[in-house]
Amino acid sequence: MPYVTVTALSHPGLLRERNEDSLVVGPWTLCATVTESPQTLFFPLGTPLVVAVADGLGGHPGGDVASALVVRRMASIGSGLSSEDAVRDALSACNRAVYLAAGGDEGSELAAMGTTVAGIVVQPGSLMVFNVGDSRVLAASDDGLRQLSVDDSPPLEPGQRTTSLVTQCLGGSPGYRPIRPHVAAAPLSPGDRWLICTDGLTDPVPPEMLDDVLREREDNRAAFELWKAAIAAGGPDNITLAVARVVEE
Repeated sequence: MPYVTVTALSHPGLLRERNEDSLVVGPWTLCATVTESPQTLFFPLGTPLVVAVADGLGGHPGGDVASALVVRRMASIGSGLSSEDAVRDALSACNRAVYLAAGGDEGSELAAMGTTVAGIVVQPGSLMVFNVGDSRVLAASDDGLRQLSVDDSPPLEPGQRTTSLVTQCLGGSPGYRPIRPHVAAAPLSPGDRWLICTDGLTDPVPPEMLDDVLREREDNRAAFELWKAAIAAGGPDNITLAVARVVEE
């Protein structure tokens, strides 16, 4: 029977006082916590399986609240995400839920809380990739690392590799704003691997290093080495990542 294996890790990094990232794998969530040892989960390939990260907006109160709210909601409805429209509707519902939790338009201290989200939905014969914000989904294959998500970021200046600015997210403003989620289908083959991560990994660690680690290491060790690379680069932000794979027995 084919199955999906997911190895995940979440850590605050070296400069942030707390972890505002959250993670969902099927019904399992990690919210504002610390793991230095990757955790590996196994799921039969059948019911839609959601694997996603959410990065609470830094500099805003309640980033951890927003990211936790989104992954818990995705965990509760993930098995019903059987179409691209269902994923879009779920993300729009998450966006509205963040605003409602922040007090709507009433100007509470959490009024501008927000979060990015990026992930995949795996089911037999198909894969859906989604994101809002700058967290990423990358496909790892023999041909190299390929980004499947779409960064919601301003254009980079010459010589600039990263930016902390986002052009859309879930929540993130005092008044309600609708979103336009990026949702797309991608091929699914046994042995495929995907890296789902927040920018605490992709900002400090260059793509060629990510590619090298994923080429040279199996999932559990790859997750650990990716975290180590982000820490060695200064660990400037929260680091959350999941390495997912479809295995055919």
